[in-house]
Amino acid sequence: MPVTRSHTKHIPERTCIVCRQKRPKWELVRIVRTPQGALEIDNRGKKAGRGAYLCRTVDCLESGLRHKRLEYALKVEIGPEQRAGLLEYCKTLLAGGNSVERRSELHIEGACG
Repeated sequence: MPVTRSHTKHIPERTCIVCRQKRPKWELVRIVRTPQGALEIDNRGKKAGRGAYLCRTVDCLESGLRHKRLEYALKVEIGPEQRAGLLEYCKTLLAGGNSVERRSELHIEGACG
C-alpha cells in the first residue's frame, strides 16, 4: 500500500542579528550593503550584496544601530547620514507604517566608509 505524504511548503527562516530569534524571512527587515557601497532596505530579499536581517520592531532596529551590530554584520562603518536614514525608518515603524514600509524600498544616501 503506497504511503501518501502531505507536502508542507518550506518556509525560509532567518535570524535577527540583534535578538537572535529565528523567524520566517518575510517577518524580518533585510538591510543590504550593495556592491557599490550603499545601504538599502530590501523588503523583497532579492537585492545583491551583503545582507543582515532585523526584526520589524523599533527596539531591534535601534539596538542594532546603537550597539554597532549592524555595522559588524555588514562589515561596514555606518556614517551619520546613513544612521539618520535608518532612524527615520524606525520612526515610520513606530508610527504604524508597517504597510507602507513593506511596499517600498529605502535607499539610504551616503557612502560607506
